Amino acid sequence: MLSKRLATLLITAVAPALWGTTYLVTTQWLPPGRPLLAAVLRALPAGLVLVAVTRRLPSGSWWWRSAVLGTLNIGAFFALLFVAAYRLPGGVAATIGAVQPLLAALLSSGLLGQKLSLRTVAAGAVGVTGVSLLVLRSGARLDTLGVAAALGSAVVMATGVVLSKRWASPAPLLATTGWQFVAGGVLLVPVALWVEGPPPAHLTTANLAGYGYLAAIGTAFAYALWFRGIRALPPTDVSFLGLLSPLVATVLGWLALGQTLTGLQLLGGLIVLGALISAQIRPRRASLALNN
Repeated sequence: MLSKRLATLLITAVAPALWGTTYLVTTQWLPPGRPLLAAVLRALPAGLVLVAVTRRLPSGSWWWRSAVLGTLNIGAFFALLFVAAYRLPGGVAATIGAVQPLLAALLSSGLLGQKLSLRTVAAGAVGVTGVSLLVLRSGARLDTLGVAAALGSAVVMATGVVLSKRWASPAPLLATTGWQFVAGGVLLVPVALWVEGPPPAHLTTANLAGYGYLAAIGTAFAYALWFRGIRALPPTDVSFLGLLSPLVATVLGWLALGQTLTGLQLLGGLIVLGALISAQIRPRRASLALNN
């Protein structure tokens, strides 16, 4: 029988696994050159639906806390991520983004008083190495703004994860999730209009299906699981699960798009899994405390 902590980890891991499908859906189903529109349509409709279903609005300090968390976890994160994706090869962006677990561990130490262990730092460094072998290609170019955006996306996401743990919401999970989607989506709307202009006049059935999948499954469902995990687990544990995204994206590229897998990529995938598992191992005494 699975322990309570392991079951929570496995459920939370579904979220980054689903995010790993974003590249496939975006390249195969969505119109090209409109990443910020995709971000808006992922966040805002899902947020409005969740708020309507839960019939719960923020109160007191949760008006500004929802705005801050929505900006970090959704608005700023999506915008910076897409800037990095446009200006950097995917492997470079993913490798830089893999520093997020280390950043979350550092922030947890400062904001939550959690001990920063040598094992966590080592697992984070190994995770970055594994992702680089998995997705980084030789001759990949570097762009200063792209690198800054990729690093910025890792910083805001790590900060959002830690603050989500520090600010325990009294509202139901779906309501809190909806508030953040709305805040992040509202922030993204003017950015998308400024950078990309109005939405396309015509969208195909495949486009609508892609946007629907990203909004319902890749965002509403995935982030609900993600925030549930943040409520129940240490932020560093949750952040390490994010290493699954490039792993799933690579496997789907091989299965669905016919992309080849090299020996180094297979080694990188094994290293990523090893780092992820190592980061979740807790001393027996701590594990007993979490399961009780």
